[in-house]
Order: sequence, then C-alpha cells, then structure tokens
Amino acid sequence: MEKSISKPVSIYALGGLGEVGKNMYCFENENQIVIIDCGVKFPGVELPGIDYIVPDFTHLKNNKNKIRALIITHGHEDHIGGIPFLIQHVNIPVIYAPRLAAALIKNRLEEYRMSDRVKIVEYNSDSTFKIGDFDISFFRVTHSIPDSFGVVIDTSEGRIVSTGDFKVDLTPIGPDIELQKIAKLGKEGVTLLLSDSTNAEEEGYTPSEKNVNDSINEIFNEAKGRIIVSTFSSNISRIQQICESAVKHNRKIAIIGKSMEKAVEISRGFGYIKIPDSSIISTEDIRTLKGSEILILCTGSQGEPNAALSRIASGEHKDVHIIPGDTVVFSSSAIPGNGIMIAHIVNMLTRAGAECITNSILADIHSSGHPSRQELRLILKLFNPKYFMPMHGEFRMLRLHAELAASLGIPLENCFVIDNGDTLTMAKHKVSVGYQVEHGVSYIDGKDINGLATAVMEDRKILTEDGMFIIALAIDSHNNSLMIEPSIYNRGVITRNNEKTNAELDLLIKNAIKEKLNSKTNFAELKNVIKDVVGSYIYGKTKRHPMVIPVIMSKN
Repeated sequence: MEKSISKPVSIYALGGLGEVGKNMYCFENENQIVIIDCGVKFPGVELPGIDYIVPDFTHLKNNKNKIRALIITHGHEDHIGGIPFLIQHVNIPVIYAPRLAAALIKNRLEEYRMSDRVKIVEYNSDSTFKIGDFDISFFRVTHSIPDSFGVVIDTSEGRIVSTGDFKVDLTPIGPDIELQKIAKLGKEGVTLLLSDSTNAEEEGYTPSEKNVNDSINEIFNEAKGRIIVSTFSSNISRIQQICESAVKHNRKIAIIGKSMEKAVEISRGFGYIKIPDSSIISTEDIRTLKGSEILILCTGSQGEPNAALSRIASGEHKDVHIIPGDTVVFSSSAIPGNGIMIAHIVNMLTRAGAECITNSILADIHSSGHPSRQELRLILKLFNPKYFMPMHGEFRMLRLHAELAASLGIPLENCFVIDNGDTLTMAKHKVSVGYQVEHGVSYIDGKDINGLATAVMEDRKILTEDGMFIIALAIDSHNNSLMIEPSIYNRGVITRNNEKTNAELDLLIKNAIKEKLNSKTNFAELKNVIKDVVGSYIYGKTKRHPMVIPVIMSKN
C-alpha cells in the first residue's frame, strides 16, 4: 500500500487579529493558497486623508502563483471591502460568495471598472467545492446581514472550521443558524476551529434581532417629525428593519447616497428588503410631505466629512436641511478614534434643532451581530475542536475567548492567541506554532488603489504634529560656492521670535554648507547637513521634530 505524503497546512491572518476590521485569513500548503475574506478597516481622525486601511498583500504577491480562490463569508465591508485592492495586485482565479455578498462585490468592482477581472461563483449551505488539495463546504449562520456562512476546509492533515461572523439568534429575522450541521461536523471531528471573538467580553446572549425591531418601532412611535437614520450601507438587516418599520408607520422613504441606494436596490431585488415602490420617494419630493410622513435613510454615522449626514448637518446638502423637530438616529457604534467627528456632527445637528439618538440598541450595531459568551460556549461545545484559534477581535477579546475555551476542557496549550502574520502549522492532525509571513497595512487615499506606504503616513503625522521647514538655496557646483543664500519657509512651527529664529538658522546653514563645500561632497550629503542643522536647532528651541525639506539648485 502506498504511503500518503504529508502536506502541512499553514494557517495565518493578514488582517483581523488584534483588531476589528480588515479580515483576511489564509490557508496554505506547498501547492496552493485559499483565502477567506478580504476586508477593509475604517480609519479614525489619527489618519488624515485616509479612506480605508487594507492588509499588506506582499506575501500574496510573492506567492501569487499559488493562489487558487477567495472565499467570502458575508457581505460586510470589513470582509469584502478590500477585494478591488487585492485583485489590483494579484490574480484571483475565482471568488466564491453567498448571493447577497456576490451582488455587492459585483457592484463594487463595477465602481472600480474591474468587473471583468475575476470570476464570481455563488454558493449556498449545500454547495461543495474541490479547490486543489482542499474540500470546501459551508454552514449557514445568523448575523446582522443576510446570507452569512461559516466555512469548512477538509485537508489531508485535518479539518479546519472558520465560523465567520455569527451570533446564535434563535428568533432571527431570516433563516436559522444550522446548529444541527454544526453538531454533526463536531461529532465527525474538528482539528482546528477559528471563531469570532468580537463580543467575547459580554456575558450572556446577544439580543435577538426581534429586540432590535421593538426598539425601532418605539422610535417611530415617539417621533413626531421627520426621522433621519444614518448607518453603513452594508448593514442590510438593519436597513431592512428600518424600512419595514417606516412602511408600517406610513412613512415614505428617501434614500441619500449612491452606496445606500445600490444596497437597497440589490436587497429589494433579492427580497431581503420588502417595501413597495410607492414607499420610496426622491429627495426632491421631501418638501411636499409632512414631517411625520418621512424617513430619510443616509450614510455618515461615523461623522465622515463627505458623507450625506455631514452635509445635511452643515447645511450643504442641496435637498435636505435640518428643521426643528427632526429626529436623527445614529445606527452604528463609534469606531475607535471617530468619537470627536461624531460629537461635532451631533452638536451641529442639535444646534439646528434636531433631536439626536446615539445610545439606543440600534447604535450597538457591530456587537449586536456577534456572539456573547454563552453563544461562544455553545459553539465551542458543539464543534468540540482539538485545537482552537480565536479570531476577529482585539487582543483582549482573543485572550478572553481562549480562556473561555480552556474553561470548557480544551487544553490551554492547544489554544493559540496569535497576531497578524503569525502562522500555525497543521500536520497529521496536530497543530503547532509556525513561522511568520510578511504582513502590515496599506492606506487607501481616495481612489488610489495602490495604497500608501507606512512611511507616507508617518510623514503626514509629522506634518500634523510638528510642522515643516523648507530650506531653498543655490550653489555653484564648479566653484563649490554658495550662489543664493538660504530662503527659509516655516509652516506649522511656532517659536517665540520667528525673525530671530530664521536669522540664526540662516547663519548656521550657511556655515555648515560652506564647510561641507570645502571638501568633496554630493547633493545627498548637503541635504543631510541641512536636515541635521535645522533639526537640532529647532528641537533645542521647541522640543519638536519638524519635517525638514532641503531644496538645492545648482549652476553647472
């Protein structure tokens, strides 16, 4: 009998560990790489000018010939938002996605004019795929967006299960979580389980979507004027509940924002949002109705300056302006770092006469789609894995989830709390810590899909905090002499006496340049001399490290 050759499988994340966002998990052996999810993370105010943060794809670029498929668990931005940036760098032969996620991905790729760059195959809970050495199957879960799934990867070295984002909602708005299928997988044997940790700090059970419905109806019952609800366009379950409540309360729905319009259009086409055409109005028709007859649905719950809610709050939106009696509902919790921007929007809205609701159950949108500790215990018991890797969460969440697993009888040494880039190696049904792969982040500014390097962000941070000096001068490179004395431009650096500072700097720079020109030198050395002189002098005066940009012109 021929002895089978072991093909160890490496398991690692390029995003999603030690953070909430930019989820991307990879499964690699000597022949292939299969990826689960490719998401974005939304920046806070500490990253000026940045729209998205995505994983660094260097490792995948270096192993691009091994990539066989990208599997998507559901359609939230932190799981699909990075796809246009990924396929700009590497060829993805096929994307497997549930129906709603597939439609959202197609729409996003059309925005970036990439719809012909990748094949998209839809799957459901009965689908199975053979991808190289891996057998892939799925199980349905409940989450805050329809069509959410966990993924099973069967390999020669053992079975891997990834739950995706989920909660155990026994009274869901849509289909039930497939607990019987989960139990069957557990009974057959799971070598390694990767499970959602986002809500691992919360004891008990996450409130059912039915509870959220009650909260929405309460807001609609109490509001006398217009209701303006701001949320992420990918929170389909929440948009569905809000729209259906609006119809129930005889309110017409005005949708503001291209991404929101597209999300509602796709979801209505699939039957996830059930509202008649007669309930939807254009923004121009808002002024023809009473306030009690209107719901405005828009983006901007994170205080984003260019989003619809910000433009409404500042009076810059062409069709919608706040009037006294409006109720504005923020239907998503603040992403860390965005609190200041949200507070600014709330203040503008309140000043204009609106009542702002920021602390209802609606605002707990991210946590409400994820499992609390009793649900985590149930899933761990049903899967009963030999090894466990908590995923999708900040470090403290991952650690708490690992300790929870240990309390249920999984040996603590079999629970791996690892970071992005760390690998686990599965061989012959045993899992151990492996090597590290190249990882990091890339910053997306506007439509530039190549991403900005970390060095660029460091420069922006220096400019924001410490300011900058530009030193311009001209030299005669034949005579090694200074032709035009230094011109000093200062932006964002405050000293007690700017004229005196510039005069002293001028003298220091001239002396340093003349001394350097007396010996053999080059432009790089001259620039370094200027940076050293200016940097040292300004630090002595202000205890700051401004950016110093030398501009040297030469007469040849």
